[in-house]
Amino acid sequence: MKATIIGGGGRVGSNAAICLQCAGIVSEIQILDYNTELADGEALDLLHGSSCLHDQRIYSGDYTRAADSDIFVITAGLRRKPDETRLDLIQRNVGLFSQILENIKTAGMKQDAIVFIVSNPVDILTHLAVSYLGLPQSQVIGLGTMLDTARFRSLIANDLDLAPTQVKALILGEHGDSMFPVWSSATVGGLPLASVKGCDANYQRMVFERTKKSGAEVISRKGGAGWAVGATIAETVHSIALDKKQLLPVSSLQSGCYGLRDVCISVPTIVGRKGAEKHLELELWPKEMQALQASSRALKEMLKSIA
Repeated sequence: MKATIIGGGGRVGSNAAICLQCAGIVSEIQILDYNTELADGEALDLLHGSSCLHDQRIYSGDYTRAADSDIFVITAGLRRKPDETRLDLIQRNVGLFSQILENIKTAGMKQDAIVFIVSNPVDILTHLAVSYLGLPQSQVIGLGTMLDTARFRSLIANDLDLAPTQVKALILGEHGDSMFPVWSSATVGGLPLASVKGCDANYQRMVFERTKKSGAEVISRKGGAGWAVGATIAETVHSIALDKKQLLPVSSLQSGCYGLRDVCISVPTIVGRKGAEKHLELELWPKEMQALQASSRALKEMLKSIA
């Protein structure tokens, strides 16, 4: 599988590239960036380490060379400021994103290619990509609340001295202010997470609030997120490449799941070689359903501002 990272010269794109290289699952990685010199440098740096890792083709290039990609990972975008919400980025990033979509389409992309949006505001940009590219809606997905979910699980595991990979707790909805935690199905090692000592209602509120602020915290301390988002990008790409059918909280266009329509938002989604292959309408608590509906309304209001 060939993966092209658009914006691969930036922090998120380059971190995604090294995560994909270290795993060795995709066979080709192309780095594409408006700063071609930077893209060349990133590709060369990755290439230099290939003899220590995996047998992959790694190179920089343009949209013409990217046309045969199996998956386009779009990480390009303007960086969020510490006091700015992800949705505040919408007007600043839509123009740039539209040009990227035009370049992909003009280059003659494969009809079965997956377009995977990471740039923020991810739910809004995913909706734009579905509308513009004319691909089957399953082939256009956004990172959604994957990063929020990863942060949530990792913070819980760290606080309660649990194995991070055994903590299963989702965050759904918008990747932004209206996201919400799904405690109704949260588990550790297959057992209810709420039964673990210390995971009471007060802790649950505290850890979710810290999760919501994690992005801003990382930005204020190191200038921007990178490693964790790179890991979640790789997890999603690998589910596609290996047709793993993992249940992931990616963002995709809704056509009836939980009564949602005409909005890209994160719900439990089976991700495989065809992208967002199925939405699973798992039972939620009433307050979680209300939060999902509220998140959908917030995104639709934002969409109106760019219609």
